[in-house]
Amino acid sequence: MADGYRILYPLGNGDARARVPLLDATGAPDKIIPMSITPTGLVPQIGVGIVCLHGPDVLLIRRAKPPKQGEWSLPGGRLEWGETVRAAALRELREETGVEAELLGLIDVVDGLFRDGRGALRDHYVLVDYAARWLSGEPKGASDALEARFFPLEAIDELGLWAETARVIRAGAQQVLSPMAPNP
Repeated sequence: MADGYRILYPLGNGDARARVPLLDATGAPDKIIPMSITPTGLVPQIGVGIVCLHGPDVLLIRRAKPPKQGEWSLPGGRLEWGETVRAAALRELREETGVEAELLGLIDVVDGLFRDGRGALRDHYVLVDYAARWLSGEPKGASDALEARFFPLEAIDELGLWAETARVIRAGAQQVLSPMAPNP
């Protein structure tokens, strides 16, 4: 920190940490503010997911990258610097599927602790999942998604989903399909 840079967080691209110049809103050098550092230097990544329903069908993507590469999952991804979680959920949905949706509410915040073959912690995500109603667009896999398509809710148990994903889908469907859910 004494060299005029603040270390923010570990990056997923192999770089140890992001270094950001210490500047205030006017561009002048800012005060150095001590930050909490974990013993390992590692911190969880913040991710977003979106349960997008079109009637009784849920939109899923087949993941192109780890974690869960090649598996069906919710559209979503990492929160970007300066972005709200709501904006991130809609951006990821658009980037991965080409679909536009209306967010209806928060479903849950899920801990994603993924381990390697030896049982060591490989990835740690805090996943913020939202319920949404489809507005427009035909799903097409793009960005981090090999495929994107709607599945009937009754089929989710046959897709080999991560148990937390299936649970979040059911909770989101309850929000969206409930008679109390807002109508567009």
